[in-house]
Amino acid sequence: MATATTHGARDHARAQHGTRTETMPVVPASDWLAAVPGTPVWAETVAGGNYTHRVLARGTELRLTDLAGDACAHLLLYVDGRPWERLNTADTVKVQWNAYLGADRLLLSDQGRVLASVVADGSGRHDALCGTSTLVRNTERYGDGAPQSPSPAGRELLKLAAAKNGLGPRDLPPSLSFFQGVEVREDGALDFTGSAGPGASVTLLAEQDLTVLIANVPHPLDPRPDYVCTPLEVLAWRARPTAPGDPLWDATPEGRLAFLNTFDFLTARGLA
Repeated sequence: MATATTHGARDHARAQHGTRTETMPVVPASDWLAAVPGTPVWAETVAGGNYTHRVLARGTELRLTDLAGDACAHLLLYVDGRPWERLNTADTVKVQWNAYLGADRLLLSDQGRVLASVVADGSGRHDALCGTSTLVRNTERYGDGAPQSPSPAGRELLKLAAAKNGLGPRDLPPSLSFFQGVEVREDGALDFTGSAGPGASVTLLAEQDLTVLIANVPHPLDPRPDYVCTPLEVLAWRARPTAPGDPLWDATPEGRLAFLNTFDFLTARGLA
């Protein structure tokens, strides 16, 4: 079909209507055929070297799946409407006395409040220490790190996702990454442990209204010389936030205090 004219370009674009590709958002999410426990609100497959973003309501569950075994989801979280309250990886690690993410861990802000909880983990290969890749580092390793290059850096893609939510480069703290693991040796050095293989997933529960930014790019410690990153499936559905009496609420003293801080803050604003 000729696209040299406006009419031709229009007809070509309209002919693509309804086409499904391997990596794309599904709108509306309810058209997604995958079984989820609640009403779908987000369904997308993110290509390697790409990014996505979405605002999710409190009580939404978000499941990330490494479809082919080489995805790496670099995640940032912000309280929607209050972006100065954001994911703090240092507090997430030190408050819970554990540098390794997994089921029943909490993702915390620097206000001592819970942004999201990890309600299920079928991977066990995650990282809260290294952050994402940078333009300089990717240029050194792969020859380029710009967003439109064959080897985009995670920070560059997160800048684009941030801009679409009214945020700038100064609003980007260190990120968490899922599906590519790192372990700390006795001497303090870091060992890259790779992925758990195809089909591994992790499910997060939004404990506040959140702006979610995700870049799917290779982990900065991935030793392979080539830029290797495969599709990431993103599904979200309506659920309910953690409440008093739920096992996770009282799982640890530190977690209970973080939930109390969150509940107190939301109650004062009529949000809980």
